[in-house]
Amino acid sequence: MQRRNLFSVIVGACAMLAGCAHSPPTIAPVKKVELERFMGDWYVIAHIPSRPERDAYNAIESYALKPDGKIQTTFQYRNGSFDAPLKTMRPKGFVRPGTQNAVWDMQFVWPIKAEYVIVDLDPSYSLTIVGRSKRDYAWIMARTPTITDTDYQAALARLRALGYSLEGIRRVPQEWPEASGPRAK
Repeated sequence: MQRRNLFSVIVGACAMLAGCAHSPPTIAPVKKVELERFMGDWYVIAHIPSRPERDAYNAIESYALKPDGKIQTTFQYRNGSFDAPLKTMRPKGFVRPGTQNAVWDMQFVWPIKAEYVIVDLDPSYSLTIVGRSKRDYAWIMARTPTITDTDYQAALARLRALGYSLEGIRRVPQEWPEASGPRAK
């Protein structure tokens, strides 16, 4: 009986680790991302949100390239209102080799890594869209807390062209005093 239990544990562990292995994305990434230019703060303008960020306000995703090539990510937001307490998540990003820095794996909990594909990036690195092959989540992000309606509509059109249903898209409320940065409020 103990052998069968041990075998079940080993098979289960192997299955779990195999599930963490990544395959090439089925959503087209941008051709190349200059990591150093991509680092820094990105305001989340709109998203098809994951569970924790369903009611996010003042959401900002920040990236810092570490010497070992990993990306330290800090996601900060207020849940439900501008006055709610600040929440912070710190997943680690891992750039997939051979993707020209456009496909990452984000790890919120070891050993699970989630696909993160940069599917659109303007030449000035001021507006980006991140998606996933499953088309379950997406993020429209900018270096500023607001973008023009023309840019927003273009981002939505890009998501549609990538096969996304925009039924769950949510515009993220952003409110920042002029003199303060993302961490000041």
